[in-house]
Amino acid sequence: MLRFRQYFKMAETASKKIKTSSPLIGTHNGHFHADEALAVYLLRLLPNYASSPLVRTRDPAKLETCHTVVDVGGVYDAAINRYDHHQRTFSTTFPQRLTKLSSAGLVYMHFGRAIIAQHMSLPEDHADVNLLYEKLYTDFIEAIDANDNGISAYDPAAVAAANLEKRFKDGGITLASLVGDMNNPDPTSPPGEPQDEDSLFGRASTLIGNAFTRKMHHASTSWLPARTTVGSAYRTRTEVHPSGRIIVLPQGGVPWKEHLYNFEAEASGDKGTDPAAQVFYVLYPENAMEGAKWRVQCVSVAESSFESRKPLPEAWRGVRDEDLDGVMAAEAEKSGQPKTPEGAVFVHASGFIGGHKTREGAMAMAVRSLEQ
Repeated sequence: MLRFRQYFKMAETASKKIKTSSPLIGTHNGHFHADEALAVYLLRLLPNYASSPLVRTRDPAKLETCHTVVDVGGVYDAAINRYDHHQRTFSTTFPQRLTKLSSAGLVYMHFGRAIIAQHMSLPEDHADVNLLYEKLYTDFIEAIDANDNGISAYDPAAVAAANLEKRFKDGGITLASLVGDMNNPDPTSPPGEPQDEDSLFGRASTLIGNAFTRKMHHASTSWLPARTTVGSAYRTRTEVHPSGRIIVLPQGGVPWKEHLYNFEAEASGDKGTDPAAQVFYVLYPENAMEGAKWRVQCVSVAESSFESRKPLPEAWRGVRDEDLDGVMAAEAEKSGQPKTPEGAVFVHASGFIGGHKTREGAMAMAVRSLEQ
């Protein structure tokens, strides 16, 4: 029994040493924001910081004892692990960007590649790591930087000059807003759950950190493989149809839009937007089951637009099943064109997407639409 107690005490002492040897992270106390909540979470994704305790203070003497300090202290110097952005002389941006960094952007700029490389089990200099490093900054981190530094997505002067007004308020559903709300105690929390400032910060850090982790996971397991799939479909599009306006994806659920616009831009080169490089329709099966129905989806004029480059014909919109077969058969008879295979399922009322029971039928719909 004595030997067991000695062993237990030694293990406990070793455990305490491990915990206290983790680099101490410091940030400011008081009202917290999305940027330092994310910065702390990002650091803790790395093995060296995984067990790091956090000190929230504005006391310079206490901050001096910290290994790494974010969003406070008035110093940006990666050599000594100081990542504040509030000093008047600060103007650092992410490479090839104009948005001034917040503490989240600073931590991501210095540690982002290591975080992604660890997540993907790849070396930091791998091309895929660099691709996701750029993407996650563009898709996630930059908006946090802009919000914390008071930078609008659109030039306010240009918006005012165009006399544009928002149709509704959307600021309350942003991650930054949700993190801000978490400064207040949560009345729905279970009785006895800590509601002190540091505990609230911890929950906010987890909320925004989990959102980042999900983005990173999706980017690495779905978006990145889709780049290869869409690239292959784009390069072989003239084999599908001589116009090059139709691509076929081998499975559904592929996030194709961003990749397609990128490949089109690469094909256009210095010519700007080359109409000959543009695709109008994307075909894909609804699921992986044998005999799955097929979709024909129109490509929008821009990634964020709801306007299609060439929507499906007006006469098809809002029509389903046998009625849709009948409409297309009547058109073929009138024009003398080959009849579209029966088995049409629907065309959306806006004409941006349609469906058919077979790949051949979906292709026929796309070709017929292309010719109108």
